Parts: sequence; C-alpha cells; structure tokens
Amino acid sequence: MKGRILHMTTALRMNKKIVRRFLLQTQSLLGRWPAVSLPSGPEQVMQLIRSLGCVQIDPVAAVTGNQHLVLGARDPGYTSEYLHTLLSDHKVFEYFANAACVIPIEDYAMFEPVRARLRDRLAPSLQGLENTVQHVLKRLEEEGPLPSRAFRAVERVSGYWDSADVPKTKDTSLALNLLLDSAAIRVVARQGNERYFHITESGLLEQGESTTAEIDLLTQKQALMDKYIHAYRVVDVRDPRLGWMKSTAAERRNDMAARVADGRMIPLEVEDVATPYYIRAEDEALLREMEREGPHYDTSGPVRFLPPLDNLLWRRERIVDLFDFHYKWEIYTPEVRRTYGYYAMPILHGDRLIGRMDPRLDRKTGMLTVRLLSMEETAPPVEEWIADFREGLYFFATMHGARSITVEKTVPKGLKKQLKSIL
Repeated sequence: MKGRILHMTTALRMNKKIVRRFLLQTQSLLGRWPAVSLPSGPEQVMQLIRSLGCVQIDPVAAVTGNQHLVLGARDPGYTSEYLHTLLSDHKVFEYFANAACVIPIEDYAMFEPVRARLRDRLAPSLQGLENTVQHVLKRLEEEGPLPSRAFRAVERVSGYWDSADVPKTKDTSLALNLLLDSAAIRVVARQGNERYFHITESGLLEQGESTTAEIDLLTQKQALMDKYIHAYRVVDVRDPRLGWMKSTAAERRNDMAARVADGRMIPLEVEDVATPYYIRAEDEALLREMEREGPHYDTSGPVRFLPPLDNLLWRRERIVDLFDFHYKWEIYTPEVRRTYGYYAMPILHGDRLIGRMDPRLDRKTGMLTVRLLSMEETAPPVEEWIADFREGLYFFATMHGARSITVEKTVPKGLKKQLKSIL
C-alpha cells in the first residue's frame, strides 16, 4: 500500500428499498416519467450514454433493438436516429464492455487491454483467412464504408456460431467479424440493424497504442474497473465480469479490498441481504440523501418497460437481492418450456418490478400485441398501478410507432377483463 493513504472504513448499513432507489436514480429510472416532457436530441442522448457508461447492443427486435429500448425507457423524446447520428458523427463507438455496447468515443483508449487480448486470440483465425481479409481491407480502403452484403463470398466457412463440420458462414462475413473484434475495422454507421464498416482511423489506433506504451497494464485494468463501477454503481465481487477483464475470484476480492483500504469504495450492508456490496465513496452523499428522503417517497409512479439486456438487469443476482425479482431471458428456452415469453420485459412501477410483458410489434399493421402480461404474486393491488400502467403502455406504443394495442393473455386471468376497460 505504499504511496496510499489508508482509511478505516465502516460499512454502511442500508434498507433494501433505499439502495434500490439509489440504483434506479443512478440508472436514470426514478421519478415522474413521461409526464414531464424534456427536450431531447443527439446531445441529450450522448449525456445519457455517458451517465450510464455504455448501452448494450442487440439486434433482436420484438419491438426494436435493445439499445433503443434502453435509451427510450429513460429519455421520453428519444428516437433511434439520435443514436445513429452519434455513431456517424464519431461521438460513440461499438465494442465489448458488458458485451457488445455503444460506448463514448472518449473512452476508446481505455479498452485497449480488451482489444489487445482479442487481437492475440484471433490472430490465427485471421491468418487462416488471409486472402479474404486482404480483399475486405482493400475494398474498404478504396471504397469507404460498406455493409456486409456488399461483399460476395467465395466460400462458406465455419463462423462463430457454426459447428466445425457444417460451414455456413460467408468467408467475407467471418473476415468482417474477425477484423471488427480485433479493432482493425469498426462500425461507423447503421441503417436499422445493418452495419457499415470502415477501417479504424489511425488516430484512434494511435490513441490506444500510445496509452499502452505510456501506461502499464495494471493501470489500464484499473481504468476499466473504474468504468465498470461507474456503470454498475452497486457492485459485488462475485461477478465474473467485474472490471470487464478476465480475472480470478481472488483477484477481484483483492482489488476491491485495495479500493476500500484507500477510501475509493465503501462496503455496503443491505438489510436482509447476505451478499456484501460496495459503492463508490463519492456516491455516499447521494445514498444518505435518499435515506433521509425515504419516509416521504411516493410509492406510486411511472411504468417503464425494460428490455432483457437493460443496464439495470445486467447483474441478475443483484435484481434478486434488491428487488426480490427473478428474471431470465427465455429467448434460448424452447417455446414449450417458456414461462413468460420470448421477449418478456420486466415492468418497473416506481421503485418496484411488478411483472413482465411479452410484446410484439407488427410494423406493417401498427399493432402492438402483448402476448402475455404476467404480474408478480407480490405485486401491489391492481388499483395502485393500473392507471400508471395504462399511461406507460400507451406511451411505449406511441414511442415505437404502434397505432393500436391488444393483450392476448394475462396472469392472473381476471386481469384481462380489467384491462379491457382502459385500453
């Protein structure tokens, strides 16, 4: 601990409700919404992404992509064009944080350890596709940004998701993915879910390389850890993704112990929760302020629908601990074994997760179909949330271009009759 000032840190003990409101506040998910209309635009969305740290990308579009649902649940004026503008204006980049994410461009150098690890791992695969890789790079250099469909495949190869004995992937598609993951190229624009690739600018590459040359690997990992903690805010060392770098359980415990010892992190004991959590020292004031305001908190509030890969849901164990809510995305569960549906979205009412809805949006007809609306057995009485639910569902439908809403099935069954009177 040479060079550090050691702090004797006493753990904070907090009520579960206060901690979850703190988490919702730092996730921009607490407070009246969308009743208060706020101005939006690319700059406001940029500020939101910085506040969140990053936003996970996913192409599955039961309604629209995960990244748009995340931002739309927090910014009532959001449209997908704002994010597309930020990407084409080089204000954000796409790379691996929690998974594939949209990240502020100023954080590019910070992710060099991740890029370096992937470059080393993918080098043999790139060499095995050398002719295709060189063809792809030459066309991008000569023609500028291109989508995957612009490249004609010479052969089929075993891609990321193929079995080794059944090659199904275009060789050019695999080359693009390998080059993207190793950061030789990057996504510079999107049209819907279609990505446009271009060679990574020399300035960005030099930024990462100079960072590597000037800063040792440990310091780089610490910067990534800072970024992770900023994004999660309430953290625990059980998380194998802690710091977004590969590490052992012992390394995670030692890193957190060092941060507690020098005063950067504070242990957090949550009532009725066995898991030790931690918050940043700079967040203590906000947490204590929310504790003081706790008795005056209005438990009613807006209804928001969170996508399966929402930032709040990244750590499923934390959702169980703080919200008493068990969530699994059933996209990979066979349909006959699903309980809540292919794209079940948790329903946030005020500071509670009270149920799930499984939506489908038909863009041709403008129909938003809720295939299943399932409320938790612990949800408050229906009269406490149904008006907010109606407002939230209508707003959700309007934001995503739906003109009508239908609910096919509800749990409990009697809820469907009550909904008919308000939809």
